[in-house]
Amino acid sequence: MDKPLFVLDSSLPYLEGLVEQVADVRRLPNRDFTPEAIRGARALLIRSVVHAGRELLEGSGVEIVATATAGFDHIDADYCAAAGIRWESAPGCNAGGVVQYVLSSLVRWSLERGVSLEGKTIGIVGVGNVGGRLAKRVGALGLRPLLCDPPRAEREGAEGFVSLETIQRESDIITLHVPLTRSGQYATEGMVDGAFLQGCARRPLLINACRGPVSPSAALLKGLELRQISDLIIDCWEGEPVINKTLLERSFIATPHIAGWTADGKWRGSQMALEAVCRALDLPLPEGLWDEGVLYTPDAPRIDLSAFPEEERILRAQLHTCDLKATTQTLKSAPEDFEQVRRAYRFPREASAYTVVGAYPEEKPLLEQLGFTHIE
Repeated sequence: MDKPLFVLDSSLPYLEGLVEQVADVRRLPNRDFTPEAIRGARALLIRSVVHAGRELLEGSGVEIVATATAGFDHIDADYCAAAGIRWESAPGCNAGGVVQYVLSSLVRWSLERGVSLEGKTIGIVGVGNVGGRLAKRVGALGLRPLLCDPPRAEREGAEGFVSLETIQRESDIITLHVPLTRSGQYATEGMVDGAFLQGCARRPLLINACRGPVSPSAALLKGLELRQISDLIIDCWEGEPVINKTLLERSFIATPHIAGWTADGKWRGSQMALEAVCRALDLPLPEGLWDEGVLYTPDAPRIDLSAFPEEERILRAQLHTCDLKATTQTLKSAPEDFEQVRRAYRFPREASAYTVVGAYPEEKPLLEQLGFTHIE
């Protein structure tokens, strides 16, 4: 029996030798996805740079579109529903990477600014795949989490959640993990505006690793000027790839929208997309799907805690997995090269790829909480 045709974004990693087991494959750069190029395909496997809507899909014969990303703004869900085209995303595939980004950035901030994290309150706004996982890990760094997710609180009940006003009043650190929504009761576009920052009682460190328009640049700069916030860690920018250079220079950590980019996360996204397509088209799952052996071994896979000062051992283990200082320096030196810096970023491995040696018994639960699985 003839194999179906799959058209893949050529930048999707970790699928070589897998997809060929079940389909004929046409790999295209994302810019080359056109109605002519996808003709005859039953499935598309894409990333967020390919817009899957009427202009691309009408009359194509495509039965399913699978994106190897957690977000799916680039898929026209209404058109797909009307056209009978199924679509799938990869929810949570990058959550571990965003959590790693936030934790490692907090460690770098703590060490360089000389601010202890112990006993500080971190307000987590948006408690989905990312915020929920972050909440389970911050305690290992001595932080107390407050969880704010008004839509979830409305659906599930208020227990376990606090209001935005409580976040503003009590948080030493505020980290944003909400989707970008432009309308409705819980619209997030422009959420962190002048009024929000004015209500921040403790001059918090603010982190945006979700979507740039949630925290407009002008509001952040004003907040710094008025000392309503003390510092910024920004991965997502209003107007990117053209970003505010003054805000870039004022930010402690500043990166080109790479927070979810780990080798592990990219691998999970690709595997989830291929599995979704195979199940939708009733195809056998390829041999070797979900084989972690394809992931690279870190350059320094062993973390020897005895090399660090006693009070920094857990912090340094976390920082070893991902340190954004060099990427920040690169972006600050060439903000006009936002996209090039983004493309050149080497995906780090997550904590489970490392072996921690020399851990005290009381440190092992903290390391496990941070995601380390090999502890000696």
